Amino acid sequence: MALKKAHGNMYEWVTHMHSHLAGECSHECSYCYVVNPRSGRPERYCGPLRIVEDEFKVNYGEGKTIFIEHMNDMLAADVPDEFVQRILAHCCMWPHNTYVFQTKNPARYQQRLYAETKMYEGVYRPKLVFPPNCILGTTIETNRKIPEKISKAPDPFLRVSNMVTCKKFVTIEPVMDFDVETFASMIGQIKPDFINLGADSKNRGLPEPTIEKIEELTRVLKDTYGIELREKYNLKRLKRGEAVHE
Repeated sequence: MALKKAHGNMYEWVTHMHSHLAGECSHECSYCYVVNPRSGRPERYCGPLRIVEDEFKVNYGEGKTIFIEHMNDMLAADVPDEFVQRILAHCCMWPHNTYVFQTKNPARYQQRLYAETKMYEGVYRPKLVFPPNCILGTTIETNRKIPEKISKAPDPFLRVSNMVTCKKFVTIEPVMDFDVETFASMIGQIKPDFINLGADSKNRGLPEPTIEKIEELTRVLKDTYGIELREKYNLKRLKRGEAVHE
């Protein structure tokens, strides 16, 4: 697979995308954009997690902003360390790009960034080096507990406590109904450089907030915490008061 130019529902500030992993993500989010409502899950992303060797031959060049593992969660708990090591090493071969990583298990950011001489779970682990120019992100859809039928990813509160001090972002997508002050406080604790805000695009029947509540959240985040907002195009549907449509 060649390096792909960003398209579709990808962030506007990302120029390219690339994935080394195949297999199914263990988070099993009901709203996952990998699963097409009509055709289902692509064959490549079915079955056990595995590395696709040919992907390590891709030349990243320079001057790009590349979202790594846009079709999976590279730092999910069941992704082997050796997989993560190889992917990061490939990125480090091309240091003159900006690399974007996003996970719902940010506890592994801490392990990967600071594990060179520390012990985790009774085992010394080698340091897995992120490329010099990288942005680390997490997804936090709501301040409320998410039922397992929607997602088996770590609880949003755990994601907040495990975000590291570095250049980072938070993605609120698909935004689910929330409590403004509590949710704003959670995000403020992370002190992200910016947030991406987007809505459900796949008609998954998620509990959604009103546009008034979204506007109040963005006001508090800006006025109280000084956080930059980057809206995704699919948020326009909620602004128009429309239901999800394909």
